[in-house]
Amino acid sequence: MLFNSLDFLIFFPIVTLLYFIIPRKVRYLFLLAASYYFYMCWNPRYALLMLLSTAITYFSGLLISRANRIPDPRARERRRRLWVWLSFGSNLAILCVFKYLTFFLENLTRVLDLAGVAFQAPAIDLLLPVGISFYTFQALGYTMDVYRGDIDAEPNFFRYALFVSFFPQLVAGPIERSGSLLRQLREHQRFDGLQARAGLVRMGWGLFQKMVIADRLAILVGAVYNNPAGQPGSAVALATVIFCFQIYCDFGGYSNIAIGAAQVMGVRLMDNFRQPFLARSIQDFWRRWHISLSTWFRDYLYFPLGGSRKGTGRAIANNMAVFLVSGLWHGAGWHFILWGGLHGLYQGVGRLTLPARRRIRGALGISEENPVCRLAAWAFTFSLVAFAFLLFRANSMSDAALLIRALFLDFRPEALLGGGLYELGLDRQDFAAAAVSVLVLILSDLLQERRPMGPVLERQPLVLRWTVYLLLIFAVLIFGIYGPGYDAAAFIYFAF
Repeated sequence: MLFNSLDFLIFFPIVTLLYFIIPRKVRYLFLLAASYYFYMCWNPRYALLMLLSTAITYFSGLLISRANRIPDPRARERRRRLWVWLSFGSNLAILCVFKYLTFFLENLTRVLDLAGVAFQAPAIDLLLPVGISFYTFQALGYTMDVYRGDIDAEPNFFRYALFVSFFPQLVAGPIERSGSLLRQLREHQRFDGLQARAGLVRMGWGLFQKMVIADRLAILVGAVYNNPAGQPGSAVALATVIFCFQIYCDFGGYSNIAIGAAQVMGVRLMDNFRQPFLARSIQDFWRRWHISLSTWFRDYLYFPLGGSRKGTGRAIANNMAVFLVSGLWHGAGWHFILWGGLHGLYQGVGRLTLPARRRIRGALGISEENPVCRLAAWAFTFSLVAFAFLLFRANSMSDAALLIRALFLDFRPEALLGGGLYELGLDRQDFAAAAVSVLVLILSDLLQERRPMGPVLERQPLVLRWTVYLLLIFAVLIFGIYGPGYDAAAFIYFAF
C-alpha cells in the first residue's frame, strides 16, 4: 500500500479515527493489526519474515536482561555477547539471503571462472521483501540498546512488535530508536488538533514532493539513465543534477508523509532530512541526508570500531568501512558499493586537507563565512554529491562507465538546443512545471534553513493559512503525475 495511492487515502483516516475511539488499553493491539495489514498488502508471506525478525530480537532482549543478573562478571559478559551475536548474526543472515545471495553467487561464479573453475550457480528467485533493510536495522538497534543498558528490555511482545512494524515508517524509515518510539508507544496518546493539522500539512508537502516533483523528474532521468549508449555528456549532466532533486523529493517526500502521519496519531518521529543540498561540505551533507541511517551507522558501527579516538588514519579507515557498508546496504551492486566508497574517500580527503585549507584561508585573510567562500564550498559540495549520485542511479557498472565517459569526453552542449531538451521525456509544459516546482522546493529549503516553517505558518492569519493549504492541495491534484488508471508510482527507497 503506497502513501500516494487511493488505498492509503481510505486506510489512514479509518485507522486514525478508530485508534482514538477504541479503549486506550487495546489501542496498541489495534495499531499492530493495522500495521501488519498495511505490510501484508504487498505480500502476506513476508509478514512472517518480519515476525521472525521481531521474535529473535524480542527474545534476545529478554535473554540479555536475564544475563545481566548473573553474579560472575566474566560469565555475565560472555552470555550477554552470545545473545547479541546470535541476534545480529541471524537477522543479518536473513537480510543477506533475501538481498545479497544472488549478488554473491554471481560474483563467485565470475571469480571461479577467472580461476578456470567451472561453477554453475543455482537459479534463485527471491523477491526482496519491502522494507527489510529498514525494519531489520531498527530491530537490531533495539538489541544493541538493551545490551548497552540504554533501555530496559520490553516485556510486552505485542508492543515490541508494534515498535518494529509501526506502519508510517515501516517500509522506508525513518529508522527509529527504541528509546524514543517504544517510550511513546507505551504512553496513551491523546488527539491534539494542532498537531494533527501540522501533521496533515506535512503529509501534503510530502505528496507535493513525491507526485509533483519527483515523479515528474523521474521521466527525464529515466530517459537518459535507462538508455546510456550515445547520450551526450550535457544530457547526462542535466539528468544527474535533476536526479539529485528527484531522489531528495522522492525519499524526503516519503519521510515527510511518514512523519506527518505519525504526528496525526500523536507520535513524534525523527527528522530524516534537513535541507541537504544547502550543505557546504560532505560531512555536513551527511548530517542532513538520511539522518536516521547515518546516525545509526555512527552509533552502532563507527563508534564501536573506535571512531576518531585512535588517530586520523584509523578514523579515516573506520569512516571508509562505514560508507562501504552503507553503499552495500543500499543495494546489491558494485555501483552502490562504489558510491559509498566515493563518499568515504571524499570525507577522508576532506579530513586530511582541512589543516592546509585553514592555513591558506588564514594566510589570505579570508573568513570561512565569507560569502564567496560559502558559495564556492556549496557549489563544490553539490558537484561531488551529484557525481556520486551518477553511480547510485546507474543501472550497472557498465552503464555508469558509459555515462561517465560521455560526461567527460563527449559533452556536446548543443545537443540540448533547438528542442533537444524536450526530447528527453518532458515536453515544454512539463519541463516548465518541473522548473517552477523545483524553485518552490529551493525557496522552501532556504526559508526552512532560517527557521522552521511549520510554527511560522501556524502563527499566520486564518485566511493566509488556508490559502497555503488549498494551494498545496490543488498543486497535487492538478500538477501531480498519475499513471494509467491512477497507478501510483512506488518510492525509490522501497527497493532498499
